[in-house]
Amino acid sequence: MKKTKVLRVVFPVLIIFGVVALTYLLYEKNEKEAHSLIFYGNIDIRQVRLAFNASGRINELLAQEGDEVKPGQLIGRLDPVRYEAALAQARAQVAAQGEILARLVAGSRPEEIAEAKARVKAAEATLIDAGLSYDRIKRLALTKSTPQQNLDNAEAALKLARARLDEARQVLILAEKGPRDEDIRAARAQLEAYEAALKLREQELADTSLYASDSGIIQDRILEPGDMASPQMPVYTVALTDPVWVRAYVPEADLGKIIPGMKAEVKSDSFPEISYQGWVGYISPTAEFTPKQIETPDLRTRLVYQVRVFVSNPQNQLRLGMPVTVYFPLNQPAGSQTGTGQEGG
Repeated sequence: MKKTKVLRVVFPVLIIFGVVALTYLLYEKNEKEAHSLIFYGNIDIRQVRLAFNASGRINELLAQEGDEVKPGQLIGRLDPVRYEAALAQARAQVAAQGEILARLVAGSRPEEIAEAKARVKAAEATLIDAGLSYDRIKRLALTKSTPQQNLDNAEAALKLARARLDEARQVLILAEKGPRDEDIRAARAQLEAYEAALKLREQELADTSLYASDSGIIQDRILEPGDMASPQMPVYTVALTDPVWVRAYVPEADLGKIIPGMKAEVKSDSFPEISYQGWVGYISPTAEFTPKQIETPDLRTRLVYQVRVFVSNPQNQLRLGMPVTVYFPLNQPAGSQTGTGQEGG
């Protein structure tokens, strides 16, 4: 009996409370709509197709479909054996040419110059001896004491000694001057060419690793380990999660009420209790017909302007193509805009 009395008292209270709550929600909704511009659109997320910048057989792929990736995250490797061998060859060429250039720049060693001087002295001594022999045989030839052939031989030996002395002196001059500037420049240019080839080989080896370019979600893993990859063959399709935006359409009559940077509130049917904060990032300069996928209560044949509203999506709840409703409060203070201007479409 007592329980029945309690129910008789509580039940009307609950009904009254429910009616008041419903009335308040309806009032709040009507007030919000009365003081807001309401437009309809869809979530738009950019997609990128990631591929290796080198060709080869895939060794491993480190991301699965549905995985979240960050910029610079390693997500795949090619077989690096050929690229490592090419890099080792390039390093050896650089080292060898570096030694050649260093030898030319350093010039002749003191020992080489000393050797050239010694050869000059030896050639001078040989010339003096040849001159003495020639004079002696010439005197004998005047008295017919020796055959003419001996005089001819002595003269030839003298000329040869003079030539060898000239040769030794030129060798000494070259040793003291060192390598020609042209030879040094040529060696340096060859070293720079090898160094450029080395950098190319290093980059080719680095290109056997695949990294995520931006934050996103792996949508498709197109290739698998063992497949042949190339720059023309995508490995992953990644949906970029930052930024997320709404592609909405504004009638010409309301275009003057929307400005870049204006705050907005975005709601979806999937999460009706959550309001996502956004702002206008782009307003199209040209009109178009309303796309058929946009559900609005108005006729679809009138011209509208595309508006891109950037949305904060910290929980990654907004998905590509999701229909949403965008509210633009009309009572925003003058300094409430968050953007700095239009961004490219």
